[in-house]
Amino acid sequence: MEKEPISLPANLLAGKTAIVTGASRGVGRATAIRLAQAGADVVVNYLSRAERAAEVVEKCREYGVEAFAVQGDVSEWQAAHNIAAETVKKFGKIDLLVLNAGIWEGSPIEEMSEETWNKVLNTNLKAAWAMSKACVPSMKKQESGAIVLVSSTAGQRGEANYSNYAASKGGQLSFTKALASELCPKIRVNCVAPGWIETAMVRPVFEDAAYKQSVINSIPLKRMATTDDVALSICFLLSDWSRHITGEILNINGGAVLCG
Repeated sequence: MEKEPISLPANLLAGKTAIVTGASRGVGRATAIRLAQAGADVVVNYLSRAERAAEVVEKCREYGVEAFAVQGDVSEWQAAHNIAAETVKKFGKIDLLVLNAGIWEGSPIEEMSEETWNKVLNTNLKAAWAMSKACVPSMKKQESGAIVLVSSTAGQRGEANYSNYAASKGGQLSFTKALASELCPKIRVNCVAPGWIETAMVRPVFEDAAYKQSVINSIPLKRMATTDDVALSICFLLSDWSRHITGEILNINGGAVLCG
């Protein structure tokens, strides 16, 4: 029997303003919509998919909250600053920040170009710094705030032929712990570390049906995570349900990587 869909309480994040980077698709899209369901006003950041971002905004507004899209390459400091400024101009504050923007590109180390290395490190790790730096001053003015980074099991166990990606995601884990201790007691900082997720980013890898099945077989729960699985975990870490949790890495991998 199929499980009933999970609904978040509409007052869970009522009155909060949230920014989600990379929110036009995948985990970012799912998270933005779930935040709206939980009562938060949402800023949908995107890089190039304006139509998809607009669709996410409309989905958010269906829950009776305010939402708008803002374009910007969050790996660039000025863009990050502008996103934070536009949010404060529109909503007067920033309460919640989801650092989701990311890419997955790699190659064997001897073939990896400087461009590929820099592109992945900048998008995945530098963006976390830029957006945090841009948003924290406003967040500190509130009674409380929360930040969640979207990392990966690759940051915990490494990933052959994607050393740049693994390094960027491992950097996010350390950045989470450093920022959590720095921003206490007002702002909590946590991280989710998903394993395989059903997203457009990894879909080309699974054109080989046999390989896809081998991946599923390697996961104790026998399925890959959905984007909503990750979104629900992010909402948990942003809400008062996790009010005494900070500096934590929440693994969302179906038991595939067991670590503390």
